[in-house]
Amino acid sequence: MMNTLHALLNQDEFLSRHIGPDEAERKAMLHAIGADSLEDLINQIVPEAIRSAEPLGLAAPMSEVDALAKLRALADQNEVRKSYIGMGYYPTHVPHVILRNVLENPGWYTAYTPYQPEIAQGRLEAILNFQQMTMDLTGLDLASASLLDEATAAAEAMALAKRMSKNKKSELFYVADDVFPQTLDVVKTRAEQLGLEVLVGPAKEAADHDIFGALLQYPNQLGSVEDYQTLAEAIHAKKALVCVASDLLALVKLQAPAQWGADVVFGSAQRFGVPMGYGGPHAAFFATRDAFKRSMPGRIIGVSKDTRGKPALRMAMQTREQHIRREKANSNICTAQVLLANMASFFAVYHGPEGLKRIAERTHRLTSILAAGLMQRGVATVNSSWFDTLTLQVSDRDAILARADAAGINLRTDLAETLGVSLDETTRPEDVALLWNVLLGEGHGLTVDAVDEMVDTILDPKLVRSTPILTHEVFNRHHSETEMMRYLRKLQGKDLALDHSMISLGSCTMKLNAAAEMIPVSWPEFANLHPFCPQEQAKGYRALVKTLSDYLLEITGYDALCMQPNSGAQGEYAGLVAIKKYQESIGQGHRDICLIPSSAHGTNPASAMLASLKVVVVASNRDGTVDMDDLRAKAEEHSERLSCIMVTYPSTHGVYEEQIGTICDLIHEHGGQVYMDGANMNAQVGITSPGLIGSDVSHLNLHKTFAIPHGGGGPGMGPIGVKAHLAPFMAGHAVVKTGDEHQNNGAVSAAQYGSASILPISWMYIVMLGARGLTESTQVAMLNANYLATELGKHYPILYTGRNDRIAHECIIDLRPIKEETGVTEMDVAKRLMDYGFHAPTMSFPVAGTLMIEPTESEAKGELDRFIHAMINIREEIAMVGRGEWPADNNPLCNAPHTLDDIVDPAFDSRPYGREQAAFPVAELRDNKFWPTVNRIDDVYGDRNLFCACVPMDAYQD
Repeated sequence: MMNTLHALLNQDEFLSRHIGPDEAERKAMLHAIGADSLEDLINQIVPEAIRSAEPLGLAAPMSEVDALAKLRALADQNEVRKSYIGMGYYPTHVPHVILRNVLENPGWYTAYTPYQPEIAQGRLEAILNFQQMTMDLTGLDLASASLLDEATAAAEAMALAKRMSKNKKSELFYVADDVFPQTLDVVKTRAEQLGLEVLVGPAKEAADHDIFGALLQYPNQLGSVEDYQTLAEAIHAKKALVCVASDLLALVKLQAPAQWGADVVFGSAQRFGVPMGYGGPHAAFFATRDAFKRSMPGRIIGVSKDTRGKPALRMAMQTREQHIRREKANSNICTAQVLLANMASFFAVYHGPEGLKRIAERTHRLTSILAAGLMQRGVATVNSSWFDTLTLQVSDRDAILARADAAGINLRTDLAETLGVSLDETTRPEDVALLWNVLLGEGHGLTVDAVDEMVDTILDPKLVRSTPILTHEVFNRHHSETEMMRYLRKLQGKDLALDHSMISLGSCTMKLNAAAEMIPVSWPEFANLHPFCPQEQAKGYRALVKTLSDYLLEITGYDALCMQPNSGAQGEYAGLVAIKKYQESIGQGHRDICLIPSSAHGTNPASAMLASLKVVVVASNRDGTVDMDDLRAKAEEHSERLSCIMVTYPSTHGVYEEQIGTICDLIHEHGGQVYMDGANMNAQVGITSPGLIGSDVSHLNLHKTFAIPHGGGGPGMGPIGVKAHLAPFMAGHAVVKTGDEHQNNGAVSAAQYGSASILPISWMYIVMLGARGLTESTQVAMLNANYLATELGKHYPILYTGRNDRIAHECIIDLRPIKEETGVTEMDVAKRLMDYGFHAPTMSFPVAGTLMIEPTESEAKGELDRFIHAMINIREEIAMVGRGEWPADNNPLCNAPHTLDDIVDPAFDSRPYGREQAAFPVAELRDNKFWPTVNRIDDVYGDRNLFCACVPMDAYQD
């Protein structure tokens, strides 16, 4: 009876829901590829020398219901108090129409980075709105599509200033001493790695030094709103750039920084409807002058046109992307924060300029009322001007904090002998009354209404905004929930995401992001905690971080883990910094050479550049493996200066390097460290591990292997695992000391645990799959990949294979011979796949003229067969071009994708193929057709006519 009950209970496992192929499908695929079992297949693929001898030391799989209950117990250990801490993080109201239709909607959170813009026009429009909002509020010419957080945006501003300043001889960056401490922390870390000097002092003294740039905060961390125009002029006279950290809600009220001389303005968009989430993820905004556009970090969305002349959006200046420019990249912000930038832009769309002004005016008015009441009762403010923040000089600090604790509120306490109070969108008059009780004690006799009548204007009129904001129609028509809901649905309908079909991108692992994993992100206990709240109020978060870290250490074979990096690229940077600091500690600080095989992940060279390492590329053999002779020669040549190697495993060529152990040993023999990129961990979990293989440090893409969704190009998390000797050199934090031994090191992200609010996703993923499920996921990922490779290999050449002619979890289709024979390009195949309802695989990376495919374990055989059918059909279409049945310049491939505009156009009859061939090349599309909303986009036109703001509505009508 117990066995029967046990079997029934096991049927409720999440494992069968996460993994696509059932038992019958697995048997059919194994038969098709010539393997007896999953274990037999793994034995054929993975070198025995690196196979784990023991199964993962994790618990058995847990049901969704049980896992959520266990996580709920952790969440309940968090104490959500009313936060007045500020410091760049503020309570906000997430409009429910955005919460339900965007944050909690797989149509938005499972989309990929918009490298295929014809099927991403909705997301691109939302990001363009974000850029327009940023330009309006900062007054600058050009804005990016978002960066990781405010502090890392500050580091990017410093780097831009260094590149663009005409004071080329200076290596000095001045930071005002009233900038947020976490921002200064990250800037110092980045400056140290770039060989730059940071000088901290009063803002007014910035121009007294020979500098290439200066960082000011407006309003500053004390809350003051300063007139910086004269200072900006003096900084410019030094041929230096003025970088300004600011706040979007404050900029609704205050004069745009560009008007008084700012060259770069950045900050966090968090308070525009994104939960604090104990630190993230949050989108940073970043704006600068048009003259600096070629040096802009991150991505920019621009307006081009499609082949029908219709306005169409795309990522502009794409050659700046780090995976193309590699070591020549301006930055390595591979992961933006697109989902959160979308939420912030929708917040602005929903409220409109008048709604935002009401929020800003109310916040400022309540702050002024609070200040006036305190002043009447003898409490002095450090700042004589403010938008939403007061820094108070108090004599009875301990008594006030005791009353605050009893009242369940948090004040800012990190500045000695003062207390900080920051108000926000959620603050009400009764909150001000309670703050008076806390700050003054009972019996103060103040009432909000009475003080309100006595409050005068506190801001200098010339610092108050006089220019209009958000005048574009998109910000002035969607203010009812009905209109907003329909606008969100319209944009969603233009985008292809995982809720429609598989996204087979190689090296990006677009697996299932299960609803049970996503649900806790919205729980108030996770969503509404300030990252700098007292640590005893975040016991649940700390327990979650501890248990998740333990799970990841077991999976990776490392000794210690740092959860701070908030993207994979940031993890690479943090790992390289740890290597450099370790080498400096043993008197080897001169080591500055980073070997990178050509088969490594594309972000690696840019990360090495950010750490001021010199990149030396190691050649690959014709079979895709590392050229060991070349590696030995270069390791020997650079032995004295060898810092590390960055190697991806399995390689980006889709194969396991048989000699990976030898590679690690060789680097260690020459005094270097081994950085193993975690991009392809989906082919390691439960089978092998970076620690077992012999590497010293890896980052883990939680947004790939561990189920955090891509969100259209962010959020991401890239924690690093390290061997024990590197543990003391992982990132620390200036504000929050978590108790780990590495806390005296500088930070790489703004918050101590990066984007903490999405960590429950990976926690749920691991707990629900358990040891058996994690290993089975890896096995099935390789089964699916080899099934695709076997079936597609009958029609296309597979570029690289490993032992026994197998691939790992991804394969590369070589279209170069087909292009040479027929003229059909990899771009044509990518665009034609849209007509079949699929997102293209990774195009022309890591090898130009190829498609790299990774199906993941979450796709069932039926979806794989549908993709295979599409690719076989496309191969026959290519053959028809090759045979001359269709002209090379007028066929379904070069004209793809096909839109409804094409199909209803009477001129379509002149084409040598029919409408059905264009739009419904296979019968199953009639049941589930995805229509691209624009035709193929003209990238050349977009680059020559760079336009990165919202398009007038009549342009679409024309």
